[in-house]
Amino acid sequence: MVIAMPVTSDGQVGGGWGRAHQVAVWQTDISGEIVSQEEFLVNWDTLHDQDGEGKHHARIAQFLMDHHVERVVTGHMGPGMVHMLERMKIGVVQDVTGPAREAAARYGKPETTA
Repeated sequence: MVIAMPVTSDGQVGGGWGRAHQVAVWQTDISGEIVSQEEFLVNWDTLHDQDGEGKHHARIAQFLMDHHVERVVTGHMGPGMVHMLERMKIGVVQDVTGPAREAAARYGKPETTA
């Protein structure tokens, strides 16, 4: 499974998806074992208010498609973004806190949704 989540500089799950500064993309096997991780400086925190909501959502959608993301794990996500990801058939898990690596292993199992 490929999951994405906002991450902080100290390796924690970030609070807001649409305003993330940095995003990690994790590849896990069926047991949730982490196979790979890559971090990206996306700067959505500064880009969020520079364009309209549609362009910002399109930027995020393109990132998700480019990385073949199947699930987004985050502390928070606005209703418009949730709706967009549902239309893209990407799972969403919210209200997650703590170490990002542990969250990736926990939510990297295909049957785990919350």
